[in-house]
Amino acid sequence: MADVIDYKIYGDDMQLVEVELDPGEGVRAEAGAMMYMEEGIEMQTSTGGGLFKGFKRMITGESFFITTFLFNGKGKGHVAFGAPYPGKIIPLDLEKFGGKFLCQKDAFLCAAQGIEIEVAFTKKIGAGLFGGEGFILQRLEGDGRAFIHAGGTIIKKVLQPGETLRVDTGCLVAFATSVSYDIQFVGGFKNSLFGGEGLFLAKMTGPGLVYLQSLPFSRLADRIFAASRFQQRGEQKGIGGIGGGLLGGILGGDRNY
Repeated sequence: MADVIDYKIYGDDMQLVEVELDPGEGVRAEAGAMMYMEEGIEMQTSTGGGLFKGFKRMITGESFFITTFLFNGKGKGHVAFGAPYPGKIIPLDLEKFGGKFLCQKDAFLCAAQGIEIEVAFTKKIGAGLFGGEGFILQRLEGDGRAFIHAGGTIIKKVLQPGETLRVDTGCLVAFATSVSYDIQFVGGFKNSLFGGEGLFLAKMTGPGLVYLQSLPFSRLADRIFAASRFQQRGEQKGIGGIGGGLLGGILGGDRNY
């Protein structure tokens, strides 16, 4: 039985969720997600159920350890968790979805004490070999509230029975277990080589709820990396005629001479 927690979400593009706890209640979060906590809240860091569970979380790209924030004071205690990059925090009441919900491997932010975070593999080996980010998913289990994070703008789709939606695997955030999930190859040589959207798409088939994000973290990281490389090349070319690497290092602030 998960703890019944109250919460409030602050902010717009860089959100945080503040959780209100009664005495004896707790909330679980990935190591490093906590932003602030009030007096009376104690941190208990563990593997969350033994070494095997810790290793399973590592497979999904999360921390080996998980931290429980337990309120042992009087009245109400508050603890807040910040989003790791620009986007939105999505609250999920797992009881409304039969006690289970699937999400991308890096989407989990925090959850009420009593919610389990498990690894869920896709059914077909094709999804594992070619699905990229879509292969390893996290399954949130329990009857309480959990919070996930997604990048950019969030789109909520409610698929009817038999209705399908094809999605870039990185843009898929989370979905109900009633939604079936598969990977489809994007046919055609030109599509594969010049389409810019990857070779494979996730095919979602209803019924059920699907959450999508406009800015996956992997896409954001790729853009930042590409921009930094372009800037470095521009600086090197721009100063090549007046001293080359030596003057470039001085002007760029990379070296001490």
